[in-house]
Amino acid sequence: MTGRHAARPAGDDRIRFRPKALCETRPRDWVIRFGFGAGVSVLAGVVTALWGPRLGGVFLAFPAILLASLTLVAKEAGIRQARNDARGATYGTLGLIVFALVLVVTAGLWPLWLTFVAATTAWAVVALGTYLLARLAGAGGDEPAADRARARGVDVGSTGTPDRGQHRRA
Repeated sequence: MTGRHAARPAGDDRIRFRPKALCETRPRDWVIRFGFGAGVSVLAGVVTALWGPRLGGVFLAFPAILLASLTLVAKEAGIRQARNDARGATYGTLGLIVFALVLVVTAGLWPLWLTFVAATTAWAVVALGTYLLARLAGAGGDEPAADRARARGVDVGSTGTPDRGQHRRA
């Protein structure tokens, strides 16, 4: 994880696909992610057993791994990168909602393969479309105050907020 984010210059949030980045993630980070995921899955099972599958299914959609990942990203690469990752998860989630809607509407009416192709295409169009719309609207460049503070020599740390009274001396 550290390698994936450390190689990016500040403000560079271009989409990349680097399978080798999986090897750069520390085992501790994997354990945290899978631990969160397993915990929420157990919670979903308990809720399902107690109150039924409709309510339990809601917990299966909970992005448990996202919480752990964003925490690790914020700690290692800063709040800006964590915010960008959260935005990406939001766009993907909107796409998944459309995926589910397309499945509900077309299942039983169309052949199964066509239903999945249509749902997957809808997911991709919505996820990428919302990303592109957000970029056009200026998302990703929303930390100008922190950037100005860094330019003045204020230590903003990894959170993007000034540390109390600490200033860098040149």
